[in-house]
Amino acid sequence: MAAHKPIISSSFKYETLEEKLDIKPQGAKLEIGIPKEIAFQENRVGLTPDAVGVLVANGHSVCVEHHAGIGSHYTDNDYSEAGAKIVASREEVYKCPLLIKSAPIVEQDIDLLQMNQTIISTIHYSALKLNVVKKMMEKKITALGYENLKDDSGTYPIVRSMSEIAGSAVMLIAGQYLSSFNNGKGVLLGGISGIPPTKVVVIGAGIIGEFATRNALALGASVKVFDNNVSRLKQLQNNLGQRIWTSVLEPKILAKQLKTCEVAVGALSNEYGRAPIVVTESIVSTMRQGSIIIDVAIDRGGCFETSQLTSHENPTFIKHDVIHYCVPNIPSGFARTASQAISNVLMPLLLNISEEGGIEEIVWHNLNLREGFYMFKGSITDFYMSEKFNLKFTDLNLLIASRR
Repeated sequence: MAAHKPIISSSFKYETLEEKLDIKPQGAKLEIGIPKEIAFQENRVGLTPDAVGVLVANGHSVCVEHHAGIGSHYTDNDYSEAGAKIVASREEVYKCPLLIKSAPIVEQDIDLLQMNQTIISTIHYSALKLNVVKKMMEKKITALGYENLKDDSGTYPIVRSMSEIAGSAVMLIAGQYLSSFNNGKGVLLGGISGIPPTKVVVIGAGIIGEFATRNALALGASVKVFDNNVSRLKQLQNNLGQRIWTSVLEPKILAKQLKTCEVAVGALSNEYGRAPIVVTESIVSTMRQGSIIIDVAIDRGGCFETSQLTSHENPTFIKHDVIHYCVPNIPSGFARTASQAISNVLMPLLLNISEEGGIEEIVWHNLNLREGFYMFKGSITDFYMSEKFNLKFTDLNLLIASRR
């Protein structure tokens, strides 16, 4: 039997098949809730009326609790005109799948949280409570923290903005309490012609230290900056565009400078945990009468041994004849500016979340955003939090890969 010849057809193509790529889904419509904050001294709001207007114009719905923006001097009418729905019931706001908060989740919020809800808020590691974290895990919450939100440049935009506000505010506060009417020395911060300038010591050369230094120099003060990170001191000088007096944290040099200064700013902090105490009570006792300590690191315990937590209502106390200003969350005292800074980061983020098809999709495509998650569908994805409470840590990359 004759062998069949192979059939050759011009319609056959011997080419590799196209690779199937991960296609972005259609944009998701977001239902956003903004509750009124009940946390201690929290005046900020996560989204301003202008930002709400942009979100509503893009087809999203925003539900705002009555008087949610009052601490930042935004009225219900401002939000209503921007297209938000104003509700009197706290429970109704918490029914939204996505919550925007300027304060961390507290015990009073737990019963109101919904299953599989997404929350974007601050974390405040030092104030975290185990029972709150466990309840969030039970309700399969997905949570992002302001402190860890990264942008495309690799920086933390909200942390930087809040630090800029705190650093700038420090010198305004110092000038106020150096006045004779506030039991201060009665000196003008910066001084005038013919009179030696006021001496300011800044401990910590981070963003807060930089902006405190920048404002003190602008007022004409003499500034001396301490930090154990020499590269940070170099960066500070580069950012300021001028050489200033700097030193590593050598106790004798620090003590000598504190003895003769009018203003001492504590702006040191660890990435996690308590701030290091670098000024002992014995050193504070040698400082000039009527001088002022502003311990910005009080949020993490403070870096002066004499520091004690105060409030915006009673911001100062006097110890060893030295005024101590130890108010945590200084940006909340400048709530409108702080709210605008937060909103400038969150509004574009929410639009990106929508364009990507929701929070579960954007976490797959946006590598920088992954660092912001401390909980994903009830699993702890923040290593420090898991260590602190001895809870199981789950790598977020593995979690999202398993869901594809």
